[in-house]
Amino acid sequence: MPDSYTNLLYHIVFSTKDRQPLITDIHQSRLYDYIGGTIRGLGGISLGINGTEDHVHVLAKLRPDKAVSDVLRDLKANASGWMHDVFPELKDFSWQRGYGAFTVSESNVGKVQDYIARQKEHHQKRSFRDEFIEFLKANGVEYDDRYI
Repeated sequence: MPDSYTNLLYHIVFSTKDRQPLITDIHQSRLYDYIGGTIRGLGGISLGINGTEDHVHVLAKLRPDKAVSDVLRDLKANASGWMHDVFPELKDFSWQRGYGAFTVSESNVGKVQDYIARQKEHHQKRSFRDEFIEFLKANGVEYDDRYI
């Protein structure tokens, strides 16, 4: 086959350092716009971004020549710097080192978009920790409970 065809869809979850509730309503929409722009700048397409005060969910289509780890490294570094510049009162803002990235089939894009859109409602019933462990289990990812 002379051409390559891909549809690399990822549901990515990452949190603020020590899960500090720093992403308030004042910051959220601008931060999400910035994250979407960063994904576009890396050649990807943002299909959904939302979260709560201590974490972010992103549904994105990424290029096959960009490793997820590289995208997340660049995205988190740039977003931290941007937060410091735009919101000087958040000089201590940073992201936790790790993240979760789970592949999504095209047939589930709508379901994941809906899930991401309902984050505030969802987290009135379930903690970030419980949610993340559920993702890990559902995706067959082994983990050490000490690092969740």
